[in-house]
Amino acid sequence: MTITQRPAGRTDLDRAFDDLRGLWRRHPQRALETLGRQVLLGRDALIGLVEAIIQRRFPYQEFIKQCAFMVGVSAAPTVLVAIPIAVVVSIQVGALVNQVGATTFIGAVAGLGIIRQGAPLVTSLMIAGAVGSSICADLGSRTIREEIDAMKVMGVDPVRRLVAPRLVAAILVSILLCGFVVFVGFATAYMFNVYAQDGTPGSFIGSFASFAVANDLIVALVKAAIFGLLTAIIACDIGLHTKGGPGGVANSVNSAVVTSALMLFATNVILTQLYNTLFPTKVI
Repeated sequence: MTITQRPAGRTDLDRAFDDLRGLWRRHPQRALETLGRQVLLGRDALIGLVEAIIQRRFPYQEFIKQCAFMVGVSAAPTVLVAIPIAVVVSIQVGALVNQVGATTFIGAVAGLGIIRQGAPLVTSLMIAGAVGSSICADLGSRTIREEIDAMKVMGVDPVRRLVAPRLVAAILVSILLCGFVVFVGFATAYMFNVYAQDGTPGSFIGSFASFAVANDLIVALVKAAIFGLLTAIIACDIGLHTKGGPGGVANSVNSAVVTSALMLFATNVILTQLYNTLFPTKVI
């Protein structure tokens, strides 16, 4: 009969501490390391962008190509998502204002809801899902084909050559998408209220004009620009560190989309809270 003996000096408590240390190294520590790496990548990309513009070496052809590509992959999904969200907002707002007897304010509530929250959220979803995944897949494929290593050997900085133009393109496309969502969402809410809920066109427009201010649109566009910046940094970082062949590219794309979506939703909450704190709504 064989008796298994435990190593001298090792207890269950020691093994539990080892497991906890291993868990820390596998998850929180790795997450912090990734966050620090992405911060450094964003800093290097912004510095390289400024230097390239000053030295007149910014790759404008790559920038235009990326803008066209990002618009192509995100424009149609944006419309398909913006319209049902505007309809849902109109239905919920219409039911609420009818209950409280404030039907004259439906334009203000629906319009401001779309501009302040609907447009930034739709933009964040499209940027994370369509733009972020395409950036990560492109750079991930280049990484596993060793194109990035070849660029470094030839003395070409991949951050300046590949990351910087994608960063600017993502910011510009995000702003344009947000403005597009605002237009589509407001037009959809207006038509749904007038033709489906028997609303008054003049009342809808008048109440919206009474409460809406330019800061609402500016804040939405600023949010969209920040969303584009964060998504591009996250997608570029994960794409440049892809490993494991074609399967690794798929895993990187999935990681980039999930990470970007979580980061953008958290950022939206923070920015909204900061705006409401610094610029509280004035009672008319």
